Amino acid sequence: MTTTEASQSQASDDEKSIWNGPLTVGNNGVAVSSRPTLHADGYRSYEIHQRQRLRDSTEKIKPSDLISNDFQLDPYPALEILRENYPCYRDWLNNAYWISRYDDVTSVFTDDANFESRSKLWFYQREGYGRDLGNELPVLTTVAAKMDAEAKSVAENIVGKLLSADHADLAVDFAAQFWLELLARTLNLPEGDLPQFALRYWRMQRGHLWEPRAQVVGAQAMDELSGYFDTLLAARRADPGDDLISTIANLNVEGGKTTGRDVVATLLEADHETLHGALSNLWFLLLTNPEELARLRSEPRLLKFAYFEALRHSAPVLSAKRFARHEVERFGYLIPEGALIICSAAAANRDPRVFEAPNEFRVDRADLCQREPRGQYRADGLPSGIAFGLGKPSKYPAVPEDRPRSRYALTRDMAVTASQVLLGAAPNMRLADQANPTLQSLQIGEMHTCWKLPVVAG
Repeated sequence: MTTTEASQSQASDDEKSIWNGPLTVGNNGVAVSSRPTLHADGYRSYEIHQRQRLRDSTEKIKPSDLISNDFQLDPYPALEILRENYPCYRDWLNNAYWISRYDDVTSVFTDDANFESRSKLWFYQREGYGRDLGNELPVLTTVAAKMDAEAKSVAENIVGKLLSADHADLAVDFAAQFWLELLARTLNLPEGDLPQFALRYWRMQRGHLWEPRAQVVGAQAMDELSGYFDTLLAARRADPGDDLISTIANLNVEGGKTTGRDVVATLLEADHETLHGALSNLWFLLLTNPEELARLRSEPRLLKFAYFEALRHSAPVLSAKRFARHEVERFGYLIPEGALIICSAAAANRDPRVFEAPNEFRVDRADLCQREPRGQYRADGLPSGIAFGLGKPSKYPAVPEDRPRSRYALTRDMAVTASQVLLGAAPNMRLADQANPTLQSLQIGEMHTCWKLPVVAG
């Protein structure tokens, strides 16, 4: 008898009556139904869900504060109120629950028995548009090999142009440009195609959020990119190289020959915010904390830790959306099936229960932590805060024998390589006179980063 059959046979008749659909066995051996349904004579989730509104008292914050201009610029004051007063906050205006403490956030993000993530294609309402091939082993291997081979060259090219220009902006000319050029080389795009590709790529990534006009423009960009990649796939099948498009073109996967839509879906679902945002935020924090930059210059080995501290202190991806698979009791609430759970990395990464003086940026911080479920790895070989853009903890160690290293480790290495090149070429770099850089999101839900960072080489 299987574990699932045993669990079913041990359940009472009353218990069996509430389950509808196959049972899923979790890592702890407990069988959980993927979609339970209650009989009419049981309690009614929606009624209890509505009664919660009467008993809640949240006078210290309003739901509108979480979509305000102030939140767009600096979300941390509002998130601190949530974390310290309402760790599970029922946001009636936006029809969501906010989770803000470190251990609570990590528990929801890794609990696949009760919660699920949904793809960007789902938010586009285009499920089935293409296949996300990002976790195929040949794809992972090609991405790691190409990025390793190209990162230093891309960084040197960008930094050389930046230092020879009359006006240098690390946010635009370094952080954003490094990621786009590295991606273009990984795909081996034809010379001259990068500007148009970057425009469509940016529109596609912005379109999966809530803004209807951006969604229309993003869907159009997806279709344009699909046709563009169909042409490249045909060419790479005839004359393959060591690039990502060649790998996808010749990939043997279920469902038949790969298409441009598959490339689009793969790029859409991949993280584009962490490397761009963390590089920009790292240098914003270093340049606005001169004593930490001086410490880094005297001890270059701290650059890796400075990157992780930047991810913790000023996460570019502020939160992740999870959805309740079924009705579940958690944090003193009865959370209904399908409920939206907003897991706040920004709040959790400044949780004083976990980090000492969490609002301070310290390149030599000793309490960066690794608190993941047993049997899973942060998979970067180093502790860190939560970085949602890089996905969930992995069952694989930092450097597995039969796989390329994790996204955490790869993204870290790319950021460190680019920053080493910049630090070596401009050791006396400082903020430009009258510069007053800030972090912000262009719109609610988007990457929180520094968009303008004017500097003087020295």
